[in-house]
Amino acid sequence: MAEPAGSHKAGWDWLEGVPPADAVPAGDPAPSFARCFAGPDGARVLATLKAMTLERTLGPDASDAALRDLEGQRRLVALILALIARGQGA
Repeated sequence: MAEPAGSHKAGWDWLEGVPPADAVPAGDPAPSFARCFAGPDGARVLATLKAMTLERTLGPDASDAALRDLEGQRRLVALILALIARGQGA
């Protein structure tokens, strides 16, 4: 496919204005999550969330609704942890 006249840049000039690969897009909440959960209070909150969800098991008599509820909670905590990791650049 042909380029429009005058749009061709020589050498490496076409790279100008391209954000770095690790740049955070505008509006990305990941850095905010990383800052929010940084420090001892954030670590305490995360430990509590993990204990309440990821480290919790239900017995064999748990209802389907209880299992689905816990899985939803686990998904939310996993999402928070992923946003924190991304916000820290991991």
